[in-house]
Amino acid sequence: MVYMKKLKSTRVYLLLIAILGVLAVAGCVLPATGADVIAPTVDLVSPANLAASAVINTKLVATFSEAMDPATISTTNFTVAHGSTAVPGVVSYAGTSATFTPTSVLLGGTPYTATITTGVKDVAGNAMASSYAWSFTTTTNLDITKPTVGSPLPLPAAVAVAVNAHVSVIFSEVMDPLTMTTANFTLKQGTTAVTGTVASVGNTLTFTPAANLGNSLVYTATITTGVKDLAGNAMATAYAWTFTTSALIDIIAPTVTLKVPASGAVTVDRNANVTATFSEAMAPLTINTTTFTLKQGTTPVTGTVIYAGTTATFNPAIVLAGSTVYTATISTGAKDIAGNAIALTTWNFTTTAAGIGPAPVLLGTAGNFATLAKSAITNATLGASLITGNIGLSPAAESYIAGFALTDATGYATTPEVTLKVFAADQAPPTPANMTAAISDMELAYTDAAGRVTPDYINLGSGTIGASTPALAPGLYTWGSSVNMTGNITINGSANDVWIFQMSGDFLVDNAVIVTLAGGAQAKNIFWQVAGQATLGGTSAVKGNILSQTGITLQTGATLLGRALAQTQVALQSAFVTTP
Repeated sequence: MVYMKKLKSTRVYLLLIAILGVLAVAGCVLPATGADVIAPTVDLVSPANLAASAVINTKLVATFSEAMDPATISTTNFTVAHGSTAVPGVVSYAGTSATFTPTSVLLGGTPYTATITTGVKDVAGNAMASSYAWSFTTTTNLDITKPTVGSPLPLPAAVAVAVNAHVSVIFSEVMDPLTMTTANFTLKQGTTAVTGTVASVGNTLTFTPAANLGNSLVYTATITTGVKDLAGNAMATAYAWTFTTSALIDIIAPTVTLKVPASGAVTVDRNANVTATFSEAMAPLTINTTTFTLKQGTTPVTGTVIYAGTTATFNPAIVLAGSTVYTATISTGAKDIAGNAIALTTWNFTTTAAGIGPAPVLLGTAGNFATLAKSAITNATLGASLITGNIGLSPAAESYIAGFALTDATGYATTPEVTLKVFAADQAPPTPANMTAAISDMELAYTDAAGRVTPDYINLGSGTIGASTPALAPGLYTWGSSVNMTGNITINGSANDVWIFQMSGDFLVDNAVIVTLAGGAQAKNIFWQVAGQATLGGTSAVKGNILSQTGITLQTGATLLGRALAQTQVALQSAFVTTP
């Protein structure tokens, strides 16, 4: 019996050898234990997908999830076109980013599509699972704004810095990865250069020393004018700062101190962002869509990740499903500036039930603002308006926020007329990059609202609504004209129902007109998409988010329970805006 068992074992072994031999002859290769078989992905692109105001002298950048084989990064596998017309250009590769440099400036007011094919491969030879394409539309503007430096870590003049700290900096805009090199970023102790490596993604650069720094020494970090943005603009002057080390090695792992939505939260808005606040400053390059993910079961949710201060924000690219459990995860790939990895952190939350009407409009980071504009925010009478929430302006500078008693701080300002903070494009980084993202999200939200089809109501009241208009039920309303609200109206529905009002002209609300919510309807679920100018008459009271392709004016005593999101300016005349 023992002999028979041995004979069977020998036959199995010989059979296995024979199978392996056949596979070898056939040219099949079995992956070695631990071999990289994971397909690379595109994690970040610039201009952003669906961006509506890309400058015409920009380069295009795609950042991958891992190091790629440079030989596969070419004009064959990275193409740009408008319609069926290919854009001539040159493709280069540095770090984990591929850059397409057009031969000449792009056409103004033109939609473009960029494509990365499956011909690109990582250094292990793995191709992307599928091609990646994104689209954007240009303005007629040239980018001539010089980038600036801010948010350096360690902080300028910091003391007792751990000797194993990395050095990082966030710029005011996305930078050209080809210029982010050790020639343009140096770290010195006295006149002695510290050896190390430079890596960059988007607007962030990180220098990793080859060895721990010395104990209790002063170091100087310098960024030269050799670094440039994607339009080729160099910094106006070099930027340098110093810090002093301690004798300590940082071995304390970071933690997540605040989760939004909270773990176990229910009735979470379907168009909500997900944020994680850390116990300390994190290495910015480690906070991305690979290390911060959102899933429904095993299905990943697509989106973008923004890191500022000590908070990471995951901005879903889709409206989340109703009454559904989602899992947010921060992986061990997220690290602090000393390289300490966070423990795997996961939490669940449940979305609110889907209501009647269309899916809510995705506001993204634009939803963080009560008032957001591109060219100006004005207050006619100092101290007479009140905004409950944040206000933001970009690409215009803080000086175009007029009529407010502003007190400047690092990266923001405050004023008694705004309960939270005032942000503008020319403030210290990372505010400029965050404002660019918010404006892009506002434009995407407008495009989303304007692009909804299959309306439930068409040209209601021939463009005039008021006291004789029946209560407005949830749904999609569209007008091929301006809309004049001449009398009080009621919006009636449950807490999860959604209303989208599309109008191809202006939105005019007469003086003293009041919008009343009934049945549990909520202002956050109401969206007024206005192709023209939105004007809220004196002492009127409107509910909902106004997305205007031009400007928004709130006349004397007008109130808005919602958001004023304008692609030109917001003008307040002793008015009140409250974030819902």
